Amino acid sequence: MGRQQGWFALILALTIASGALLASYGLQLGLDLRGGSQLTLQVMPAGAITRVDAEQLEAVKDVLERRINGLGVAESTLQAVGSDQLVLQLPGEQDPSQAARVLGSTALLEFRAQKPGTEEEMQGLLALKRQAESVLRAKRPSAADAADGPQAPPPPVLSTKDLAKALAALGVQVPPGSSEVDQIELLLQEANRRILSLYGPPLITGKDLTSAGRQQQATGSGWEVTLGFNREGGEKFAALTQSIAGTGRVLGIILDGRSISEASVGEQFKVAGITGGAASITGNFSADEARDLEVQLRGGSLPLPVKIVEVRTVGPSLGAENIRSSLVAGLSGLALVAVFMVVLYRLPGVVAVVALSLYALFNLAIYALIPVTLTLPGIAGFILSIGIAVDANVLIFERVKEELRRGNTLIRSIDTGFSLAFSSIFDGHVTGMISCAALFFLGTGLVKGFAVTLAIGLLLSLFTALTCTRTLLRLLMSYPALRRPTYFLTARQLPGAKAADTNPGLA
Repeated sequence: MGRQQGWFALILALTIASGALLASYGLQLGLDLRGGSQLTLQVMPAGAITRVDAEQLEAVKDVLERRINGLGVAESTLQAVGSDQLVLQLPGEQDPSQAARVLGSTALLEFRAQKPGTEEEMQGLLALKRQAESVLRAKRPSAADAADGPQAPPPPVLSTKDLAKALAALGVQVPPGSSEVDQIELLLQEANRRILSLYGPPLITGKDLTSAGRQQQATGSGWEVTLGFNREGGEKFAALTQSIAGTGRVLGIILDGRSISEASVGEQFKVAGITGGAASITGNFSADEARDLEVQLRGGSLPLPVKIVEVRTVGPSLGAENIRSSLVAGLSGLALVAVFMVVLYRLPGVVAVVALSLYALFNLAIYALIPVTLTLPGIAGFILSIGIAVDANVLIFERVKEELRRGNTLIRSIDTGFSLAFSSIFDGHVTGMISCAALFFLGTGLVKGFAVTLAIGLLLSLFTALTCTRTLLRLLMSYPALRRPTYFLTARQLPGAKAADTNPGLA
């Protein structure tokens, strides 16, 4: 009796702990239940690589995961699909444009020194570039610009005559019907291309970085991105800045083939260059632009280019409808199972319903603790595991009924029923776990979620069937009023009833 009380105390403690876990953490809902966005990314071969293999796909996935963590997107999942695709799910995110922009960029960072003899041409191109950028910024202010506070008055807008003159000087062909903004963008693209041609080969790359951060500039409302180099990168940076210090040439910071910052190096660094292994990128960035650049640099450059082939958004109303449908299906199934068990097995059926309720509570608590991202296939695995848990109770109770029909006492029939059913229950759960392992290691995406929830359910089913059901049943048998065979079998199924039917005179 003391042993049964100990098991009952353990079950009671687990019940209270499970309720507290669910109240504290709640369930983590997937994209199909919560709503959000899903991006399908295609990894593209490049250079000498003509075919994407598993190792290269994993390398791209590692970089993207670091970028996602840098974005601070909670509960996101990134999974490989096939041999060259990745699927990113962002639950709760209805506007995936920022994530798409950050994830799709290669983020190849290079530091280049300006070629000697190009000082005059570089000055003219930089002046033109900054004027074009200022005009575009004034004509198309972004939400991020508004968030940064009051902006400085925009410079004079390029007149039609000056714009046409600049385009002609750079040899830019303007398509008929192009708007003023389109023409300025064409001018900016050509200026960037020419600026890039005035730099030497890359001497430092993003591989030499150890850290990246962002901070607001001491003067003005703009932001800058701070960089930290490894030892070798710090030495290269010192040598690079020493080579152009006081010459009037600039240090170009190139990201994905585009010059994002041009810095001059003062004559005071002519002796040793800029030492300390740190630098900053200033480019009149907004807070969001500086954050995106920081995330890209900290995550690293992509080994292969990535193309976003599909963006799918699931509205929160559809997610709420999925939850309602799942709850109706789950509760309806539990109610039908409860009625079936009580009608067929009487008192043990009531015990089975209580044990199944505990099983469901423990299951959901583990989902919240791990945590498991609950999706529609995951709910299907959960409901299926409830059916398997019922099956274990059915095996036990049928063995108990067989022992009662043979004339054994009630307590002995219960103990023997559990002992005889154990091997069948254990074998069934082992084969189920093998199936879960196959689904998890060979399947992808939502199939893995189904396998995880089903495996957790199988393990808990084994515990509740052999521990909770047995403990509760033995506890009820400690009350004499409940210790009646007719609470397990109908009167006609008892051994005495069969004898009475055979010999009516003995009745």
